[in-house]
Amino acid sequence: MLQIKAIKLNNESPFTWASGRKSPIYCDNRVTLSYPEIRTFLSEQFVSIVKELYADVDVIAGVATGGIPQGVLVAQALGKPFVYVRPEEKKHGLGNKIEGDLKNGQTVVVVEDLVSTGKSSLLAVDALRDAGCQVKGMIAIFTYNLEVASKAFETKQVNLNTLTDYHTLIDVAAEENYVSKEDLTSLSKWRENPEQWSEERMK
Repeated sequence: MLQIKAIKLNNESPFTWASGRKSPIYCDNRVTLSYPEIRTFLSEQFVSIVKELYADVDVIAGVATGGIPQGVLVAQALGKPFVYVRPEEKKHGLGNKIEGDLKNGQTVVVVEDLVSTGKSSLLAVDALRDAGCQVKGMIAIFTYNLEVASKAFETKQVNLNTLTDYHTLIDVAAEENYVSKEDLTSLSKWRENPEQWSEERMK
C-alpha cells in the first residue's frame, strides 16, 4: 500500500479529511483496485476471514463507495448475495438506502475499505439492523486505530477485523525509510491526540 501510494504520509502539508480535521496521513484504498495482484490478494484475505469467522453468513454488504468493489469480489468468491449501503436514502427513484435484495432476518458481514472515526461505517450497520438483519461483523482493509472508533464499535457491539492498521503502517514505514525520524515522531503524536495535532496545524 505504501509502494503504490495508496497510503500517503506528509507532515509538512497535512491532508484535510471530510470532517475538516487535519492529518499527516491519507489512505486511499481505491488505488489498490488498479493493481490486479493487490486487489486479488486483499479479497483473498477477506475471504479467509469470512470463512474462518462467519462461514454461515447469508449476505455480504459493502459500504458505499469504498466498500463496494471489494465487497463484490468477496461475495463472488464465496458465492453469496451482495448488497450495498448508501450514506443516505437515494433522492430519486425508489429512495433506497440499501441497494440489492435483502430479506428480514438474514445475517450480514459488512465490507469497508477503511475505518477512521467509524461514524459512516456504523451508520451502514444501523441501516442493515433497521432492515431486520443481523450484522455478524465488519471487515476492512485499514483502520487508523483511533480511540473514538474503538469506543463506537464497542458501543454498537460490532466485531471489526482489519487486514492492517496504523501501528503496522508506522512500523513498516520506518523500516523501509518512507519517513524520517522527525516525521515518525509527528505521526506518533498525531495518533496519540489527533484533535490536538489538527488544531495546532490549523492555527
